[in-house]
Amino acid sequence: MKSFDIPTFYRSSIIGRIKNLRKQTDPRKKDFTPTVLDLGTVRFLLARHFGFCYGVENAIEISYRCLNENPGKQIYLLSQMIHNPAVNADLQDRGIRFLQDTYGNPLIDIDTLNEDDIVIVPAFGTTLEMEAKLKEKGIAVEAYNTTCPFVEKVWKRSSKLGSEDCTIIIHGKPKHEETRATFSHASENTPAVVVKDMQQSERLAYFIQNPGKQNEFEAEFAGQFSEGFNLEKDLLKVGVVNQTTMLASETQAIADYFKQVMTEKYGVEAIKQHFADTRDTLCYATNDNQQATYGLLEFGADTAFVVGGFNSSNTTHLVELMEEQMPTWFIQSEEDILSEEQIRHFDIHAKEVKESNSYLPQTDEVPTIVVTSGASCPDAVVDRVIQRILTFYPGHKDVQSAIDHLEKEMV
Repeated sequence: MKSFDIPTFYRSSIIGRIKNLRKQTDPRKKDFTPTVLDLGTVRFLLARHFGFCYGVENAIEISYRCLNENPGKQIYLLSQMIHNPAVNADLQDRGIRFLQDTYGNPLIDIDTLNEDDIVIVPAFGTTLEMEAKLKEKGIAVEAYNTTCPFVEKVWKRSSKLGSEDCTIIIHGKPKHEETRATFSHASENTPAVVVKDMQQSERLAYFIQNPGKQNEFEAEFAGQFSEGFNLEKDLLKVGVVNQTTMLASETQAIADYFKQVMTEKYGVEAIKQHFADTRDTLCYATNDNQQATYGLLEFGADTAFVVGGFNSSNTTHLVELMEEQMPTWFIQSEEDILSEEQIRHFDIHAKEVKESNSYLPQTDEVPTIVVTSGASCPDAVVDRVIQRILTFYPGHKDVQSAIDHLEKEMV
């Protein structure tokens, strides 16, 4: 796989060495068991896969190259390049300005831009409408387009489904940048509708069975269906794609559910005329990270720290998986670990930042602590989280010496 030129301050001395070690011993990425870093007074459990993915490194490389190639020019990002506060803050510190917030609300009037300005398209991609608006201003959108290749793969899959007279059902968060972009591309030539979860899928199934409920559908799915969507004619044949960072198991369950719904309505013999089987459109990194999280859960631990942006979809799903089995703290960086007794963290259910006490494992044994991160989190941040936790476990072994020992055992 291609290697990217990203700033060295995103790299790490701890996680980088462990990832290289796992790559040597498992080049085909078949082993999803975690790495145990035993430091004597505390034991860290590190997921087989986490951190920057292909799409994120590609976006970072392009963004910093853009800065180097355009000194003195006004450089804008359509919105956050990725959902990580450290990366976005550094780009802003270097002069890049955001045109929109993560929900598409304008921060800067696009009409104030001119053809000499530079606009970077984020890894999530953008809508066809926004692309056209920028091109009307004379801005070369393709010059610094960091859209993830796996997002573009979903767009191509949607286009193929549309050519087969399918209505596209998109499993995703309706307000997420990627879902909005995918919806725009999918609905260019075929009807499309977004479902955020199984509950909404069940409601859409109700309308498949009751196509006369057009007004009820429009009220319930406001903002989630393409213009002119008609229940009578647009739900005769469907295919499912997804926002690439959703839970793989949930997307598969939704696809299976709609296949069952169409089978019940039209019969097994006619199913191919009413449902398009598609392989899951989850990106490889999201899938690897989720499989690695299941590997962590099989191993077990006392507590978990999941590091990443609080608005990161793929990171949130890792938290959902981890908290089913152990106390899980969703933090953005080591700065959220306020003291040995207090932590600042994001509650994904209340959707708010909280402060909690007594977050470290209370055990007479050597504690086992999971540390993992989302696909947009720099390994250097995870390093600092580990180093911060270590300050509460005096007498621990030297980290680099412990990794040396791992290498002798594994290679």
